[in-house]
Amino acid sequence: MKPGILLIGLLTITMLLSLSEFRDINNIENSLVEMQDTNKQIKLFLCGDVMTGRGIDQILPHPGNPEIFESYMKDARGYVTIAEKKNGRIKYPVSYPYIWGDALKEFDRTKPDLKIINLETSITTNNSYWTGKGIQYRMHPNNIECLSVVENLFCSLGNNHILDWDYKGLAQTINILDKADIEHAGAGIDFKAANQPAVIDIEGKGRIVILSYGMPSSGIFSSWAAQKNRPGVNLLQDLSSDSIREIKTLVESVKQPGDIIVLSLHWGGNWGYDIPSDEMEFVHSLIDSAHIDVFHGHSSHHFKAIEVYHNKLILYGCGDFLNDYEGIGGKENYRSELALMYFASVDPKTGNLLKLEITPMEIRNFRVNAVSTSDLKWVKNRLNRECKRYNSSVTQQNNRLFLNW
Repeated sequence: MKPGILLIGLLTITMLLSLSEFRDINNIENSLVEMQDTNKQIKLFLCGDVMTGRGIDQILPHPGNPEIFESYMKDARGYVTIAEKKNGRIKYPVSYPYIWGDALKEFDRTKPDLKIINLETSITTNNSYWTGKGIQYRMHPNNIECLSVVENLFCSLGNNHILDWDYKGLAQTINILDKADIEHAGAGIDFKAANQPAVIDIEGKGRIVILSYGMPSSGIFSSWAAQKNRPGVNLLQDLSSDSIREIKTLVESVKQPGDIIVLSLHWGGNWGYDIPSDEMEFVHSLIDSAHIDVFHGHSSHHFKAIEVYHNKLILYGCGDFLNDYEGIGGKENYRSELALMYFASVDPKTGNLLKLEITPMEIRNFRVNAVSTSDLKWVKNRLNRECKRYNSSVTQQNNRLFLNW
């Protein structure tokens, strides 16, 4: 080989190696920038209804009095029997982390700054119940660790089960949550307490302010509304402009620059994908006028459509996340056993949605479990069907879904 050709070859190899190193450095720098940007984001976990009472309470280490006063069932242990007939034996008493199952791995992987749930369970030993209420959810206070095992947890209480065991049950629930240092909002000993937003400081990132309400459309009795001298739920009576002004006034009283405002609302019926135009317009107005950054809707037993409006996340209905409904027939076409974990990354400066990652799960054996490939595909297709109206869709990466808008 001629010396000139050899020299050119060596120079070419050197340049290629240098270019490769340059690309590697760029990749490292890009990764570092991405990590820095992620560190500046606020990451929220959101899900729908979490029901740790009744049948689930009976498999925990300290089951309470199983007596309930339902037309369908008189003993909470009956729900355990039904579940076992469908999906096999549950070896109880179970450990406190058991009920969260594979969700705990997702929490470890994603590391949310705050986890927001709708807690549809009274935590009490009180035996007097709200007469005329068809279903009663109650968990023994000594089982509170099943909630406290989840770090950075917030419980929305503005729902149609928090007063199942009367005012004493509500008072004990709030007391137990406070003792466990679990943040909550949406119900209280009087209107001022029930209406008080939760303000949660995320170190180095800013504050998250959560307003929790319930509506009569979800089955909350008007008589459950908290009053000046009466305990109850933070009840939003309707979808009127007066309600929007009420929320706007509350936001303005607490909001500081850089705050992320989350509105958690228990509304609507248990079944059906339809989102009435007045509900959609109401949420849009909350974003436009009351400056809500994240809308967290729940009550439906199955997930509903997702919308991003003016860069703000709207979860119209999150679906159930944990319940004791296994083996109860009817409504199978909604696949309510499929539960979604919503991980929303939000810009702390603007409240705008940066990314929404969704991990589908399955409720089985009173536990949250990873889904099968076929169930993941079903969730993807159903979400795309429902989100199409709102110009959003999901794409799949491995066993997770990502929102496009």
